Amino acid sequence: MPPATRYYGTGKRKDAVARVWIVPGTGEVTVNNRPASRYLGRLVLTRLVQQPFDVTETTGRYNVIAHCKGGGISGQAGAIRHGISKALLEANPDLRPVLRRLGFLTRDPRVKERKKYGRKRARRGFQFSKR
Repeated sequence: MPPATRYYGTGKRKDAVARVWIVPGTGEVTVNNRPASRYLGRLVLTRLVQQPFDVTETTGRYNVIAHCKGGGISGQAGAIRHGISKALLEANPDLRPVLRRLGFLTRDPRVKERKKYGRKRARRGFQFSKR
């Protein structure tokens, strides 16, 4: 049986979920049918998405197709990074130690805390006035 031509990984961060496919190619990253640099806007976020390729020395070997939902741009970039890492693992299981050591395979559990009643936000109370 020939090896798969594309590899899949689901990435999550905050409220964002990214479905990511990597295909052998030239290194193009497409997010929601737009180039990553245009979709993400900030250079920092574009670099964040490229990190798994940089640390595994696979830069320019795979094209990325990502579909994101939920959260904001920063959370979506983190979700894409997580998804790319999981897809790379599917493509080459030998990359696990490198990706694991840098924490790219760990789902970041930090999410926004819910607002409580009697408070302005999750923990901030209303301003107290003595008089």
